[in-house]
Amino acid sequence: MSNLLHLKCKALEGADAMGPNEVRSHLAQVSGWHLNEGAIEKTFSFKNYHETIAFVNALAWIAHSEDHHPELAVSYDRCVARFNTHSVGGISLNDFICAAKADALVAFLA
Repeated sequence: MSNLLHLKCKALEGADAMGPNEVRSHLAQVSGWHLNEGAIEKTFSFKNYHETIAFVNALAWIAHSEDHHPELAVSYDRCVARFNTHSVGGISLNDFICAAKADALVAFLA
């Protein structure tokens, strides 16, 4: 995961999505993320709404700085984050870069 943390998302217009083997290989680098309907997804759990929203706000800042934005489902004590890359019609390295940064964010907030 540490390698992914040091990468920046890149514009991928016209590039190909990762193939299944490449997705599986990258999933092994990010703990707790899984493939779900064409995206990588993880549920983050928190003690309360305040912690959940703090995570959402910080993840929004990361997503903005990377110009790669997740789908988020937010509730009282959890947030489900989903990443895929619309410009390639599937999953790309950008998704794993942001997944690694979301994981590092949780470690930082703990």
